[in-house]
Amino acid sequence: MTLAGAVVDLDGTVYRDGEAIDGASDGIDRLRAAGRDVLFVSNSPVHSPESYVDRLATIGVETSPEQVLSSGVVTAEFLVDEHPDDTVFLIGDDGLGEQLRAAGITCSEDPAEADVLVASYTTAFDYDDMVDALRILERPVPFYGTDPDRTFPGADGKPLPGSGSIVRAIAGTVGRDPDRIFGKPSALMVDAVGQRLAGPTESSLVIGDRLGTDIALGERAGMTTVLVRTGIDDGPDPDGDISPDYVIDSLGDIETVLADL
Repeated sequence: MTLAGAVVDLDGTVYRDGEAIDGASDGIDRLRAAGRDVLFVSNSPVHSPESYVDRLATIGVETSPEQVLSSGVVTAEFLVDEHPDDTVFLIGDDGLGEQLRAAGITCSEDPAEADVLVASYTTAFDYDDMVDALRILERPVPFYGTDPDRTFPGADGKPLPGSGSIVRAIAGTVGRDPDRIFGKPSALMVDAVGQRLAGPTESSLVIGDRLGTDIALGERAGMTTVLVRTGIDDGPDPDGDISPDYVIDSLGDIETVLADL
């Protein structure tokens, strides 16, 4: 099989909490040497593509903003398309707020002004945020989550709470599921990936550490899927319905997959 592109996850695949994972940089070099166009795709909404470029450079990986896609980017694009004149109330990190405002989206910290509620990762999440969500969603206001990741791997490999935990806390408080959750493996993310890859998704590879997001995205897009054991999931769930085509110890072992294709 000739593969044109490679979608590579970041947290748990290339690095953990900003610390490089052994062999990841070499694995990316091997993908590029084999002629694969590498697109980095993250469910973390906090950093802009430009910020990811800088973060990757610190661990020896060169890329460009055009080769980075995040749930924050997909969220901003959706809001620009579907809510161009609406005011967004964000329960999330300042980094995501900066991205939304840079895209021309109006944000407010006043719940009474909210036309849209967006929930996401933030270390500042507290009781007052749940009160704000309750007040906002007493009205028929759209409720969105940036991504479904309940946790993400910390530098020591132990999980830390992610956007999904906050989205679920708000959903439980207000008694209402979000209208949409962006990020992997959503249809919006599949479309965004397809628009950025050099070739069709069916001739591309996806590499990540999560069955429910990375591998599920690949299955939804018809990609060849590779699970790495450096993050959340160690292998297929025998009771689940998501099964990667390949399982490797780390991105540094990608040559074994490339040799088989």
